[in-house]
Amino acid sequence: MSRYQYHVFVCENQRPADDPKGCCASKGTAEILAGLREKVKVAGLNAKIRINSSGCLANCARGASLVVYPDAVWYSYVKIEDISDIFEQHLVGGKPVTRLMDPVFHAGVATSGARA
Repeated sequence: MSRYQYHVFVCENQRPADDPKGCCASKGTAEILAGLREKVKVAGLNAKIRINSSGCLANCARGASLVVYPDAVWYSYVKIEDISDIFEQHLVGGKPVTRLMDPVFHAGVATSGARA
């Protein structure tokens, strides 16, 4: 059994500015990480939800990327304005945010498609 109900990994990988894949760090993951941590802290859920920085999740072209375990839900093209939905709907409510689910990892899930 896991120590946490949810363990979230937010990619903060950095690549050179001229790398064609880009990198999650240049797409706002520091703010996403800090924002999710603050929401968990304010809600008093530190014992149930762990938010961690991660190295490369090999999803750079579709970043900012994060993954939620134990659900193995991969989110891509995440923006700072999406963190309230991820926190409230998924981490508190238990229902993944389908509009943010990566279509490569969740091909069988009806999503509105990750946005660029």
